[in-house]
Amino acid sequence: MELFDSLKSKIKGKDLRIVFPEAKDERILGAVVRLYHDDLLTPILIGDKDEVLTVAKEHGFDLTGIDIMNPNTYDKYDEMVEAFVERRKGKATEEQAREQLRDVNYFGTMLVYMDKADGLVSGAIHSTGETVRPALQIIKTRPGVSRTSGAFIMLRGRDQEKYVFSDCAINPNPDAQVLAEIAVESARTAQMFGIDPKVALLSFSSRGSAQSPEVDKVREATRIAQEMAPEFEIDGELQFDAAFVSSVAKQKAPDSKVAGQATVFVFPELQSGNIGYKIAQRLGNFEAVGPILQGLNKPVSDLSRGSIEEDVYKTAIITANQALQN
Repeated sequence: MELFDSLKSKIKGKDLRIVFPEAKDERILGAVVRLYHDDLLTPILIGDKDEVLTVAKEHGFDLTGIDIMNPNTYDKYDEMVEAFVERRKGKATEEQAREQLRDVNYFGTMLVYMDKADGLVSGAIHSTGETVRPALQIIKTRPGVSRTSGAFIMLRGRDQEKYVFSDCAINPNPDAQVLAEIAVESARTAQMFGIDPKVALLSFSSRGSAQSPEVDKVREATRIAQEMAPEFEIDGELQFDAAFVSSVAKQKAPDSKVAGQATVFVFPELQSGNIGYKIAQRLGNFEAVGPILQGLNKPVSDLSRGSIEEDVYKTAIITANQALQN
């Protein structure tokens, strides 16, 4: 079974509620209609109902049966404001909360926080900051995770060659502790997608072949990650060829249970991660699915502003599967 067939089978008929704050975007509406009619999830659109229906009609979408919620007329707005003020713990007054929650991303994120929805998908017309900031302020990271991170599932071919690349989206220069957390969260992401997690923390050095502060960071992150999650196979520091090619692994890390067979690749910082996944995507003909935000208490997904309808559809399916894990 291909990856997305498997993911769809897990959520079909489960009535998982996913919020889409960008309700007047054609790509969002097209994906939402498909998701609803495929019985994969229960979409919640955020916006003025008349305006959303007008856009839907212009593009030939029938939104019959699909919830549209307007922050300006929401009957439990006072309850939401109170919950937001409490969650922000003195960082927002009631007046500020009333204003801030008119923002569709903040409003949608509060629906998730208050268990009115199971997850959120945004970013088609909003920046990563506009999507992620409400999640970090309201939903926050799970215990033991200090930062969220962004993973990509890399897919290729009919046989569905699958890998996890992270962090390729969020943290410019994580320290050893954060890098270790990213490694562990990436292993959990791999499991969700049916990938046996063998985690390689990447470097320009393999097992001490080079010395530098950058290498030391990866080596320390490996030690921390192994202590945090002994149930996973985690190794580093490894060069990419040592992590991926068995013949190279025999030379550079012969005693490793990860080298030569890694399925999860953790980059030492964002610059190399972002470059790496795009090289695989453009030269290696991999499909890059994501970024999948890791480490949050509840799932929030950040689309690229260059997304197409199919990207929205797939991201929503992933978000619903993340909700099942919580």
